[in-house]
Amino acid sequence: MSNLETALIGAAEAGIITRNQADTLFSYLRERNVPLDPAEGMAASSGTREDDVNPLEDTEAPRFVRGFHDILITIGIIVLLVGLRGLFSIYVQLPVIIVLVEILVRRQRLALPAVVLTLWLVYWIGTVVVAHHALGDFDGLSALAAGMLMLLPFPPLLGLFYWRYRVPLSLAAVLLSLFALAVTGIFYLIGVPFLIGGVSDPAHPQGASPFLTLCILFGAALAMFAVAMYFDLKDPRRVTRNSDVAFWMHLATAPALLYTTIMLVFWLQIDKAGADPGLLFPSLDNYSRAPVIVAIVLILMFVGVIIDRRAFVTSGLVSLGVAIVSILRQSQAQVDTAGFAALLLVGLFVLMIGVGWPHLRRAIVGRLPLGIQTKLPALR
Repeated sequence: MSNLETALIGAAEAGIITRNQADTLFSYLRERNVPLDPAEGMAASSGTREDDVNPLEDTEAPRFVRGFHDILITIGIIVLLVGLRGLFSIYVQLPVIIVLVEILVRRQRLALPAVVLTLWLVYWIGTVVVAHHALGDFDGLSALAAGMLMLLPFPPLLGLFYWRYRVPLSLAAVLLSLFALAVTGIFYLIGVPFLIGGVSDPAHPQGASPFLTLCILFGAALAMFAVAMYFDLKDPRRVTRNSDVAFWMHLATAPALLYTTIMLVFWLQIDKAGADPGLLFPSLDNYSRAPVIVAIVLILMFVGVIIDRRAFVTSGLVSLGVAIVSILRQSQAQVDTAGFAALLLVGLFVLMIGVGWPHLRRAIVGRLPLGIQTKLPALR
């Protein structure tokens, strides 16, 4: 008698289920080749289920697609909503979205359609808000006040969506919209001169503080990273909804943290007449900034390896490529030659990181204190 059969019989004797239900459930699981004993499950790992215990298996992937059925349904959703967008008012889409979510997400629990419908809801809210702005509903308000009002609908509507359907992306969207609202509110309380004058308005010398502006943005990015890590640390095995929420948070946090760090490092180079156009990305001929950009990107990639999040690698690829072009230009290389060489180097770098990811994690995380290692995703 297997462990599962014993457990089902025990549940029947305890009155949790009937004996007939226990027998029916046992037969159902056995017919579908579900392992009925832990040893059976381990034995299966040497056969057809070898990939399931692959030490190189990616634990970061959110549960998007469970079959081509999800893809087919998603294609239908996109085509339907695009058609509605072209033929009818924007307000017609909301009831259609609700009906689709009730059927496909709440009842059928389809993952990829849930992601697409969540993104479409965000798009719908943004479109409605922008339409009201275009109609002059925010006339007479300052840019920051109008921005706050435009952001206000996102948290409650997305919060209701998450409460009803429990889509991880919707919770991440709620948190990100709250961060955007909070940052806008801080700038509003400080005053417009700190936001505008701090970057490009010489008419406000008292408020011209690029350092303060960039510190606020950098602090917001750090706070977003902390929230993402909160969800990550709650699920180091990457098996619950918390891991999916953390995935989406990191996807937004990584580029925010990268570029606010770059801007903060170069804040002294902001010109009084406006933001330096090379602030986010170094100029192709600006060699002095390129090594700093590369160093920042590598540091964040190092963080990504530790926490097992590849978003910190992908977020810096553009800056890394431009920095490499800048360095190659110092050797009098032509722009097109330097560009292709940069693509080659970045591609090789990404492949090396991707293939060697588990080995890098073992080499780096293995040197951390045991107390920290236990809170991080397991080494593979």
